[in-house]
Amino acid sequence: MRVPNTTFKTRVRNEALGGPNPFEWKDLPSAELFGGRKVVVFALPGAFTPTCSTSHLPRYEELYDEFRALGVDAVVCLSVNDAFVMFQWGKSQGAQNVFLLPDGNGEFTRKMGMLVDKSNLGFGMRSWRYSMYVEDGEIQKMFVEPGHDDNCPVDPFEVSDADTMLTWLKGRAADKAAA
Repeated sequence: MRVPNTTFKTRVRNEALGGPNPFEWKDLPSAELFGGRKVVVFALPGAFTPTCSTSHLPRYEELYDEFRALGVDAVVCLSVNDAFVMFQWGKSQGAQNVFLLPDGNGEFTRKMGMLVDKSNLGFGMRSWRYSMYVEDGEIQKMFVEPGHDDNCPVDPFEVSDADTMLTWLKGRAADKAAA
């Protein structure tokens, strides 16, 4: 299965703009993000939410160098939040290596079949928690949290974590080396 074709609305720093907010909009097509690259993506319900802020993002950030050592080109955190929220969350988390990708309209998430209604929490439409490994736009492996459903009363965090993905990648590397 290939990742969906969509365009993410991101903000990038441009010092030529000067002033206190030297950022401009940049369209980032999924083909550019995933094309010719090995990418680990983990998707979560929202920036600044408890599990996402205390466990999910920090652990991927902590293990970033290990992912890179296994040939991963980028580690991407995707959330149905806008670029401004993702930027501020990254700053508050001290994220240096993980690329925080805003899916503000939820288009990519919807096309992945991972958009869920979290109105029971006042969140509206958000991403279900999952992780995936993508090579040149082709999804090689997905870890989807159990109970994928609208207005789920719990937010499972069992298989989309950094350690599960890293263990799978190490096993894959060992299998390739043995072949």
